[in-house]
Amino acid sequence: MTARPWAELLAWLAAAAGLVGTGILAYFVPSAFPHAWLAAYTTWAGWPLGCIGLLLIHALTGGDWGYATRIQLLAGASTLALLPLGIIPLIFVARDLYPWLRPDIAAHLNNTFYLNLPAFTGRLIGYFVIWFALAFAILISLRRGGPSTKLAWVAPIGLILLAVTITYAAIDSTMSMEPHFVSSDYGLITIVGMGLFALSISAFAAAIAQPPASKTLRNIGRLLLALAIFWAYLDFVQLLIIWQSDLPNEATWYILRSTGGWGIVAAGIAAGHFFLPFFILLSPKVQQTRLGIACASAFLILSGVVRGWWIIIPESGRGIGASEVLAMVGAAGIAAALAFHAARILRAAAQVDQYV
Repeated sequence: MTARPWAELLAWLAAAAGLVGTGILAYFVPSAFPHAWLAAYTTWAGWPLGCIGLLLIHALTGGDWGYATRIQLLAGASTLALLPLGIIPLIFVARDLYPWLRPDIAAHLNNTFYLNLPAFTGRLIGYFVIWFALAFAILISLRRGGPSTKLAWVAPIGLILLAVTITYAAIDSTMSMEPHFVSSDYGLITIVGMGLFALSISAFAAAIAQPPASKTLRNIGRLLLALAIFWAYLDFVQLLIIWQSDLPNEATWYILRSTGGWGIVAAGIAAGHFFLPFFILLSPKVQQTRLGIACASAFLILSGVVRGWWIIIPESGRGIGASEVLAMVGAAGIAAALAFHAARILRAAAQVDQYV
């Protein structure tokens, strides 16, 4: 992230405009708010969680890509502080999002041992405790020298906890909107998608602000390409298995997201989240350029946002409208503003060798 005050100010202005607009539309069109805010919340929750995962992975694997994007990854991880605040509005509209919270529907479900309010609340608290503990452990481990050694001790158990909690959080927050839908691939797709989203934002910021050497850019480009291919493979495997099985509950999930214009959105996601970055990053020469990394990252970021809508909004029976756009802008603006502020603090700390 850049640390320029004007960029932070613009982010705060975007956040204010988006959140105020979302509040106004929530008053006049209350039915649109629950799904619009959930889409924005789950999309931008992927940024800090993906950054935490990448920081832990780099502690084990090393590589110049992690050092070149460390400030950006730490700044992105700082936006974790917004998750408890962002979930507050969802508490009041949870019944509009999750059918299993309605007694008449829950009576006909066979998985209420898992999908019930006390269990859901307990798991949610557990997720936040683990995520904040991991973020705190990363900051402490990277402070005042010895980052590789200190964080390497935290990383193995941290990655296991992160993978498990994100998997269950994805099931709870989005997959359970359709309580009959089942996919063993869903959690892994979410994990890889969060990592790709976080790396794309960090790579874009690094390429724009203070681009590293061409060799480092090439390594970042290779990592972006690998994650994009891995995500596309997992997403296609889920589609293939569900299509081959031809089970009504699973097929309905895709039918809802491929009709009424959503099929065009799905094709756009496939293009922006895989095909365009794939062909951009396929060239070793392009991988070494700021423009190549920035373009590929921009396509991945934008497609990640659109995919957030594609996952959530069809359940509401609506399309992408003003409520959805304003909620996404509001969430993105406040996350970016916090990241810009954190980046300025981190750069100042790096100058006195508090972070290396």
